[in-house]
Amino acid sequence: LVPCALATLVGLVLLWPTGGPPAPPRTLSQQPIQATVTQASASDCSPGSGDRGCLTLLLAMADGPLPGRELVQVVPVEPGSPQFAVGDRVVLGYSGADPTDPSSYQVVDFQRQQPLIWLAAVFAAAVLVLGRWRGLAALAALALTFAVLLFFVLPAILAGSDPLAVAVVGSGLIMFAVLYLTHGPSARTSVAVLGTLLSLAAIGGLGAAFAAAASLTGLDDQTANLIASLGTGVDARGLLLAGVVIGALGVLDDVTVTQTSAVWELRRANPAMGAPALFGAAMRIGRDHVASAVNTLVLAYAGAALPLMLLFSLSGRALGDVLTSQDVATEIVRTLVGSIGLVASVPITTALAAVVASRERIPAAA
Repeated sequence: LVPCALATLVGLVLLWPTGGPPAPPRTLSQQPIQATVTQASASDCSPGSGDRGCLTLLLAMADGPLPGRELVQVVPVEPGSPQFAVGDRVVLGYSGADPTDPSSYQVVDFQRQQPLIWLAAVFAAAVLVLGRWRGLAALAALALTFAVLLFFVLPAILAGSDPLAVAVVGSGLIMFAVLYLTHGPSARTSVAVLGTLLSLAAIGGLGAAFAAAASLTGLDDQTANLIASLGTGVDARGLLLAGVVIGALGVLDDVTVTQTSAVWELRRANPAMGAPALFGAAMRIGRDHVASAVNTLVLAYAGAALPLMLLFSLSGRALGDVLTSQDVATEIVRTLVGSIGLVASVPITTALAAVVASRERIPAAA
């Protein structure tokens, strides 16, 4: 693992974004302003049209260039439009033009800080109650994961570095830091790290091969809009592969740590078991685990792509055409490559754990 850790550090130094974050594009540089809906009434979209197809909102701005000022905004009432009511806390986008002109503002979203903070607090409390000190370490590891993503992975990709290389280095950093922080430095943790590393390498290789074979460009609507907004070249296929690697890391952590723990507990229960016996017993556990984990991975991707699946179900196209379209084929490759890596992680990690555990002196359970 030492060469892998050194390679991760070298990659971190080489790919670290320098020169500060890039300036936001003009199309993405609206200033957010907090506001509250004080009145909401049905109105015409155009004066005198009589269509009554819009909603007139009276908004009280809490900050921005004119805090405390009230602002009128007319928003359409359509099946795909958000619904607003008195008391809703919303976010306005301010273009930076004349602050007294209502056209300089646009209702862009709802305020969600408070419910998300409460949800995060409930989540942290649940982890701490069950995990205690181990749960505290897990929360610290989660914070570290977000820090790596926010301060290295995203800025490095925006700075023009290869997305797949950034994802591999970032995943390696998360893997080393999070696993050792959560589970402590030990042979057991090192085996889980090595199993995760080998499985990630398999996922990266398979993802690159099949993305090229299937001619996946990675240019979905969101990526195309990102590239158009940035005005600079971004490797869309590399961004796709980066998402595959990062997305699979969390599931791999679960499988490799569980398999490693199973081997060590089997050895603790029966210190006379050698590597072959440990491997066979742990693989029986691993088969059950991987069967449920693969289904979890497929359902996770299906849930994320549910609107897309609904859209294609209404298209009237043949099933073969739908499955081989760019958007659906991307999700298929993402799901199957991740699942193959997940399946491969079980025998890889179990074999490594059986060899290492069989050579350690582990006292029998009391």
